[in-house]
Formats: sequence, C-alpha cells, structure tokens
Amino acid sequence: MVVHVYRRCLLADRLDDVVVATDSEEIRSVVEAHGGSAVMTRSDHANGTERIAEAAESLESEIVVNVFGDEALVMPDSIDAVVAALHDDASVNVGILVNPFTTRNSPGDIKVVLDDRGDVMYLSRSDIPSNARTADAPMLKAYHIVPFRREFLLEYATWPAGRLETVEFHEHLRILERGHSIRAVEVESSAVSVDTLDDLEYVRRLMVSDPVFEQYKDRPVGG
Repeated sequence: MVVHVYRRCLLADRLDDVVVATDSEEIRSVVEAHGGSAVMTRSDHANGTERIAEAAESLESEIVVNVFGDEALVMPDSIDAVVAALHDDASVNVGILVNPFTTRNSPGDIKVVLDDRGDVMYLSRSDIPSNARTADAPMLKAYHIVPFRREFLLEYATWPAGRLETVEFHEHLRILERGHSIRAVEVESSAVSVDTLDDLEYVRRLMVSDPVFEQYKDRPVGG
C-alpha cells in the first residue's frame, strides 16, 4: 500500500521530491525494492507528524508535506491544491484537505468544522456538527494530506501532547491547542484511508478502474 501512496505522490506537480519516513526496516526495504526513497527514523515518536519532523531536520525545503501512508487512493491534484494554500498565503503555516462526508457514528474518521475563513475550528472522532437539532447536518472529513512550513513543523515536534489531542487521539489538535491555525482546502474526493480489512478490499476494487493507477502501473519509478 505504501508503494501506491509513494507512486501517486510522485505525480503531484508541486512536490519536488518524495521520501518515505519510517521506523520499519520492512517498509524501508519494500519502498527501496520498488525504486523509492526511504529514511529511517526513531521508533519513539508519538505520531507521524513527529516522525516527519525528524526526517525534515536534514531537508532544506521550505514546505514539507505529510501524506499519511494509509491514503492509498490519494489524488495528485489534491496534494497540489493544499500545497497551493501555503504558496498563496505566507501567513499559513499548516494546511489540511477536507471532503464532504455523510457517514454517521464512524469514530475511525476525523470530522472537521471550519470557520468563515476556511480555518479549522475543531477536529473530532464524534459527529460534528451535531445533528441533534438539524437532521443530516453536513459534515466534512479530514483527508490527511498536511503541508507544513518546515520551521513550524520542527517547532511542533518540541511541544508536548495536548489534552484534547490525547482525548481525541488526533495529532493536529496539538496545533489548535497552542493557538495556531490550520487552513482547510475542500476537495471532492472518494479517497479512503485503509484502517480495516474491509477498507483494504474496498480500495482493491476501486484500484482496478482508478485513472491515477493507470498512469503508473506499468512504469518504473522515475520513468
């Protein structure tokens, strides 16, 4: 799965390089066997953002994009859209993609509410906004393509986990709890995070007719 994510990231116009950050020798070996690049990190990180912060210490890039390794159907144009938010506004330190979502009572999915500027107000595993008074209140789900300005990412890694981050078990709440903003970019996407065997089977079925897969399935990395 991580190879699919890697190959799809290579198709994004706004990414200059793609590197897998991992503490797993098995993942590193798989990525490199498929012609990809991987860096080993410590195994004691609390989350993936801390992991890529370690990897970013040796980079000179102004912007570092965290693409979660379970986003097997990530769309290259979605990556470009959220990276553009940082390119277009120097005040934005972090971005995140969101997409419309209708499934209720799914704690495996992170729901997002935004303010009028398009910045994240809160992220939760609960259904937000609530439909207690408004039937079928529209929801947004986090689509985990998260660009950071490098210096802000390195600063993030120095902060302790926040109370809400711990309660919701979601790393980006640490940013909000420290009083910083996250700029959201809404896209229409059917991308699925692979968290269960059912998710994996669903993605396998979609991959058969996926137009992005067609672009790289018969090409070597870099070809």
